[in-house]
Amino acid sequence: MTHLLEQITSPVQLRELTDGDLPLLADELRSFTIDSVAHTGGHLGASLGVVELTIALHYIFDTPEDRLIWDVGHQSYPHKILTGRRQQMQTLRQRHGLSGFTRREESLYDPFGAGHSSTSISAALGMAVAMRQRQQRRKVIAVIGDGALTAGMSFEALNNAGQHDDIDLVVVLNDNEMSISRNVGAIAAYLSRILSGQFYTRLKDGTGRVLDKIAPPLRQAARRAEGHVKGMLTPGTLFEELGFNYLGPIDGHDFHQLLPTLRNIKRLTGPVLLHVVTKKGKGFAPAETNPCTYHGVQPFDRHTGVVQGSGHKASFTRVFADTLVDLAQANPGIVAITAAMPEGTGLHLFQQRFPQRFFDVGIAEQHAVTFAAGLACEGFIPVVAIYSTFLQRAYDQVIHDVALQQLPVIFAIDRAGLVGADGATHAGAFDLTFLRVVPNLVLMVPADENELRSMLATAVTLNRPVALRYPRSDVLGLPTEKPQLLPIGHGRCLRRGSDHDDIVLMVVGPMVHHAIAAADILQQEDGLAMTVYDARFVKPLDRRMLRDAAQKRYIVTLEENSVLGGFGAAVLEFLSSEQLFGHVAGQKVAVWGLPDQFVPHGTQQQLWQELQLDVAGIVARIRQLVGNNTG
Repeated sequence: MTHLLEQITSPVQLRELTDGDLPLLADELRSFTIDSVAHTGGHLGASLGVVELTIALHYIFDTPEDRLIWDVGHQSYPHKILTGRRQQMQTLRQRHGLSGFTRREESLYDPFGAGHSSTSISAALGMAVAMRQRQQRRKVIAVIGDGALTAGMSFEALNNAGQHDDIDLVVVLNDNEMSISRNVGAIAAYLSRILSGQFYTRLKDGTGRVLDKIAPPLRQAARRAEGHVKGMLTPGTLFEELGFNYLGPIDGHDFHQLLPTLRNIKRLTGPVLLHVVTKKGKGFAPAETNPCTYHGVQPFDRHTGVVQGSGHKASFTRVFADTLVDLAQANPGIVAITAAMPEGTGLHLFQQRFPQRFFDVGIAEQHAVTFAAGLACEGFIPVVAIYSTFLQRAYDQVIHDVALQQLPVIFAIDRAGLVGADGATHAGAFDLTFLRVVPNLVLMVPADENELRSMLATAVTLNRPVALRYPRSDVLGLPTEKPQLLPIGHGRCLRRGSDHDDIVLMVVGPMVHHAIAAADILQQEDGLAMTVYDARFVKPLDRRMLRDAAQKRYIVTLEENSVLGGFGAAVLEFLSSEQLFGHVAGQKVAVWGLPDQFVPHGTQQQLWQELQLDVAGIVARIRQLVGNNTG
C-alpha cells in the first residue's frame, strides 16, 4: 500500500514532505516501479538504482524551472512517476502510451529527449549558457552514468564546460559499474580503484581539520601537498583540471549524504561534478543478481522474477552469434568488436569461446569502427556488431576510415527496421539509406536465418567493406542449412507468377515473407498472379532481376527502411538510368517502406498494421494499385 506516493502529483507536493519522510517514499516509489515494469516490461535495473537520487534532486532543486536531464533516459521511470505520470505508467512503452525514455512532448519535466547515450552534458551546457545569456539564475543538472563516460562526446562536453566558470551546471556522475553490461576500459577501472580505497576519504576529513589550525603560509603549502596526494587517489583532479568543482564520491542511496550535499551544491556557482555511487537493480533481488537481464526486461512475475516468454525460439541475433563462432573456429583472423553491447549483440558467446579475439570498447561507436579499421590494416577480419540506430553515430568513420580505404571491416547491423517498444530512438530506419550511398561497400539483407548464415560466411571471404542488416525478431525456425558462398549482387525468385502476370514484388529482408503471404491471398481471392523476388543485395543490385521486373506493368518494392533513399529509391534510380521506364503501357512503380517520419513506439505488429506493411496492408495496397478494391 502506498501512502506518501499517492499524494504526489508533481514535485511541488514532494517538497512539502520532511527529510524524514523521504526513506518511506523511496520504498513506495521503488515498489511501484517494480510493479509497473513487471506489467509492461522496460528498463528496470537502471531505474531502481536512482530512486533515492531522483527524489533528492526533485526535493532540493526547483524543477522544472531548474532543468533536470537524464542521460539516455532509461533510468527515468521514478522521475516520470514523481512528475505527474504515475497513473499512466501502465501504458509505458505501449502504443500511444508513455515513452520508455524522456521526451519533451510528454512533460515539462523532460527538458531534453533522449534514447542514446552521452548527450546529457552537452545539452545541459547549452541550456546553462542560455540561462546565463538571459541572466537567469537557474540550475541545469545532467545525470550521467559512468558507462556513458566511455563515449568521447561526454568528455568533449566536459572540456567545453570548463571554459565557463559563471554557469550553473551540475553534472551528477551516477557510478554503478554498469551500462547495459559491466563497464570496461580505463575510466571504469579508475573510478573503481578510487571507490575501493577508503584512505582518501579519511585523509580528506583529517586534513580539513588539521589545516584549520595552522598558520596561513603553512596552510597554503599543505593545501598544495593535499592536492598532489588527492590527485593520486581520486578522479577529482581530472575533473577539477577540466574546470569542475568535484564533490564525492557519496552513497547515492543515503539521504543523509545526498540532501546536505545537494543543498550545498545549490548554493555554489560554476560547473560542479557530484560523484554518487549506486547499485543497479537496488531493492529487487533478481535485478541485483542479474543486472544484464533486468536492464531491459520483458514483463515478469513480480514475486518470482520469472520473465515471460523466456523460452522463445532463436533470434536473428543468436543465429548471427552462433555462425560467427563457427566461422572463427575455422579462421583465426576473425575478431569481434562491440560497443558496450556483448549480450545485446550476442557477442558474449564469441567472448566465451575466443576471449583474446573479442573487444568491448565501451559506449564508443566511432572508436569501434576506426579501431576495426586499424585491425583490418594489419590483416585481421574485424566484425563490428552494432545496432542500426547506434551505427548512425559512427557514419563518418564508416566512410572515411573504412570505405575510403577499402578495408575489410564487416558491419553486423542488429535491430534493423522497427524495434517495437523502444520506439523512434532505437528504430533502425535509416541504415539502408545512409549506407547505400557509400562507395566500395557491399550491402546485404537476409530474409531468414539460413540467408544470414550464408551472408556472414560470404562476407568474411570478400576482403572489402561489407554490411549486413537483420531485425530484432525471432527467426522462422527453418531447418539449418550449411552456409553457402553467395554470388554478389544476385537475388532469388521465391514465387513465380504466370508468364503473363502483371505484378512483381521486389523485397529485401524478412518483409519478403509478408509479401509471399499477400501474393498467395491475392492469387486465391482475386486471381492476381505475381512474382516475388528476395533481392538480398541493396548494393550492388541484381541488374538481371530489375530488367525482368521492368517488363511488368506494376513494380512494387518493399523494405523495412525509410522510403527516402533506401532500396526502393535504388530501384528507381536504376530504372531511370537504364531508361527502362515506360516499356509497358500504363506502368506504375510503388515504393513501400517506412514513411518520412519518426515511427513511435508500439509492438512491431501494431506498427506494421498502421503502416500497411503487414500482410493485410500489402493486400489492400496492391488491390488499390491495380484498381481492384472489391476483393
